[in-house]
Amino acid sequence: MEMERVSRSTPFITITCCLLLIPLTYAAFLAVYKTPSQQWTGTGTGTPWFSKSPENRGQDDSLKFLLERLVTGGDREKLKASGFACDVAPHSVVCVSNQQVKIETGNLKVHVPISSYNQTETETMVQPYARQEDKALMKWITPVHVLLQKMKTTTPVNCNYTHNVPVIVFSSGLIGNLFHEISEIVIPLFITARHFGSGVQFMVTDYQPWFALKYNRILTQLSRYQVIDTTSNASDHCFPGAVVGLKYHGNLALNPDSIPGGHTMLEFKEFLRQTYGLKIKNAKEIDKPTLLLVSRKKSRTFENEDEMVEMMEEIGFQVVVIRKTKEMMNLDEFSKVVNSCNVMVGAHGAGLTNMVFLPQGAVLVQVVPYALTWASETYFGHPTMAMGLKYLEYKVVADESSLIRSYGPNDPVIADPDSLFSRGYEAVRAIYVDGQNMTIDLSRFRATIVEALMHLQHPSPPN
Repeated sequence: MEMERVSRSTPFITITCCLLLIPLTYAAFLAVYKTPSQQWTGTGTGTPWFSKSPENRGQDDSLKFLLERLVTGGDREKLKASGFACDVAPHSVVCVSNQQVKIETGNLKVHVPISSYNQTETETMVQPYARQEDKALMKWITPVHVLLQKMKTTTPVNCNYTHNVPVIVFSSGLIGNLFHEISEIVIPLFITARHFGSGVQFMVTDYQPWFALKYNRILTQLSRYQVIDTTSNASDHCFPGAVVGLKYHGNLALNPDSIPGGHTMLEFKEFLRQTYGLKIKNAKEIDKPTLLLVSRKKSRTFENEDEMVEMMEEIGFQVVVIRKTKEMMNLDEFSKVVNSCNVMVGAHGAGLTNMVFLPQGAVLVQVVPYALTWASETYFGHPTMAMGLKYLEYKVVADESSLIRSYGPNDPVIADPDSLFSRGYEAVRAIYVDGQNMTIDLSRFRATIVEALMHLQHPSPPN
């Protein structure tokens, strides 16, 4: 009977113990738990991310590996040894720290602790934008000052916000031109950030709100964190590593041999296709020949555009004409329009940058204004092959250019353009870039459009 009494009381004792343990367990949970806000701001209790506990050492080593991939050769060895190094290329400068850093957004100072007593304190100024050789442009890019300093501790102190991912600092530049935005910001950002797998924070200098709005899809695909606007957030942010500047490979270019992970232009286009939810991957998926004509209104316009459209439709194309810049500004919608076409036609200009949304195997027909062969081929012709596109060009002759009416056939503008170009780009921009329109010879242009149609019916390798 005594045994029976003990067994009957056991459930009561067990329940009582469990009830006592619940608040104790909850209290212990609260002692280490941080809300998302606390994790971002570094407030709350518990072990900080920067601690060198065994479970964090592996994470720290992995982060250093990702950062070290951004530099090569002697610069990589320097980064490993000192915790800081810069990759100085003809067009861009990228400085990397695999040490914990503090960034003052109010004055754009990056504080990097010196990891060796043999190092000296230095200051490196970086303008985090491509085209470093363009001195006129660089005057508008706010510099970031990287300070290597001797500190009592390698862990940053007095941080308003402590982040658990590295930061990439870059300038949004003088935006407003699609070519420069894609070529000098978006592609370099993809090159620099993609291998972090969205585990990276963006800090933007020279911030323009509509830049973040226009490219929100791309920014949120490359980083799962909200962009830090340095112009409105004067505070101190601490990170486990930092990259100042973006890697740039040229006009609409990616060099797989110089990219962490070896990403190609086709992979960048696939990234865009997934980012914007574009359905068509290959031009052969489009049932009818569909041609997108990029119309211009201020310069390099087609003076007989309606006749051009009529001719294209006679050949067999369904023609979509884009005449409003606002239509191209909304990339969420316009990227889908471009992706639904298998041929794009347009005069040399920023609008042709939308070819990044064309499906693989599509055709780009660039109308080359008089005397603009080099610029047309360099900026838009050469990149097409890496994009998996067929490239055709139609070169405007003097009789098709409005310049012959303005200057006459014997003026150097018509008779000797090279003599003007020898004076520099700015000397000729007002004439050839901003000052000419075109009346296209429909008979001659027809052959180019027929060639585009033939390619769709019998695809050949990109040229």
